[in-house]
Amino acid sequence: MNSYLIKNARIVNEGTTQTGDVLIDDGIIKKIGSAIENTTAKTIDAQGKHLIPGLIDDQVHFREPGLTHKANIGTESRAAVAGGITTFIEQPNTVPQATTQELLQDKFDIAEKSSYTNYSFMFGGTNDNLEELLKTNPKNVAGIKLFLGSSTGNMLVDNPEVLEKIFSSTKLIISVHCEDEDTIRKNTEHYKEIYGDDIPIELHPVIRSAEACYISSSKAIELAKKTGARLHIFHLSTAKEMDLFRNDIPLEEKQITAEVCVHHLWFSEEDYKEKGTFIKWNPAVKKSTDREALWKALLDDRLDVLATDHAPHTLEEKSNPYTKAPSGGPLVQHALLALTEKVKEGVWTMEKLVEKACHNPAKIFQIEKRGFIREGYFADLVLLDDNKPQTVSKDNVLYKCGWSPFEGTTFSSTVTQTFVNGALIYDNGVFDNATKGKRITFNR
Repeated sequence: MNSYLIKNARIVNEGTTQTGDVLIDDGIIKKIGSAIENTTAKTIDAQGKHLIPGLIDDQVHFREPGLTHKANIGTESRAAVAGGITTFIEQPNTVPQATTQELLQDKFDIAEKSSYTNYSFMFGGTNDNLEELLKTNPKNVAGIKLFLGSSTGNMLVDNPEVLEKIFSSTKLIISVHCEDEDTIRKNTEHYKEIYGDDIPIELHPVIRSAEACYISSSKAIELAKKTGARLHIFHLSTAKEMDLFRNDIPLEEKQITAEVCVHHLWFSEEDYKEKGTFIKWNPAVKKSTDREALWKALLDDRLDVLATDHAPHTLEEKSNPYTKAPSGGPLVQHALLALTEKVKEGVWTMEKLVEKACHNPAKIFQIEKRGFIREGYFADLVLLDDNKPQTVSKDNVLYKCGWSPFEGTTFSSTVTQTFVNGALIYDNGVFDNATKGKRITFNR
């Protein structure tokens, strides 16, 4: 393993930004300080760039196995590392779905051979696999994923007795997708009667409404309080839901935590006219007032972590009429740049960005020795030049699907280098294709 000395960086970590140096040796952060000297390490002069911990994305869909015409672990982790994401947690709705321990292990085996970044996977809960679910090892599996809205096919958990049994039976973190299926079904049927399959995309947030989100998330929280389950709610999208979450206790004491995704912080319903189904997500992008409420809750700590919900589909699939166009889009390559743009606009600070995208995912999932720039931790690090603009186009997206919802957007910043376990995996557009990421472990 090579040694690296990063000098003259603006180190963003644990609420402060300080100019200094970081010595990496044998995959580990060996020393943090000023004027560090080392004659054997390869020196990289950061020249005042931001040095941040690698982002930990707690929700991606990399489509392998079974859906590799859209994406695979190799292609999407490559895009992620170019975007400053050094660890991902992938969801179980692949083909076959990761609802047995054997199928879950198959995904780990694929990632071991092909992932550019560190990785873990969630075990998928269903109406009838509690026995398998309880075999999940808390030391080396990220957690349990439940779909409480049938966004992704037949993984809907809609049996109240089973749901309560799952919540009561595991101490693992339970991550949930919350949208009320009955509400969505009724809304869909209503608009199909009017428009057929070609429902205007502007009605997506009406069909998958704020009320559908609130009904489901409030029920999940009520059940978590009743059972004492450790609940984590994915991709919050509405102002109304923000009243469900607390900011009066430290993150480490929360039994119920909340995630927000980049697209819900960037886009609003006003963008459907230009972007169409390319910003069709579940839950839906909603009003600008919802977006403002999400930012407010992120800043005042009712929302705890940031993620992408990276979920690519082909251009052909996304170009279908409303009812046949799948929800989801690719985001890992440009998420950090979008969040950094909001720093430039004065919406928040680099310190807060790092807290929500790096520190807090590590805390919530109890990830061992990642998410911080600390001596003795794995050297998952990103150098970010916030004065090197780039414009997103089809020519420079790295996703297998070949498109991005950010096409045409010019960002002020560029990720120049990304280290994964001390290896320089990405260096100004050049990838180390031989070195792979590692399976993350958990302090549980």
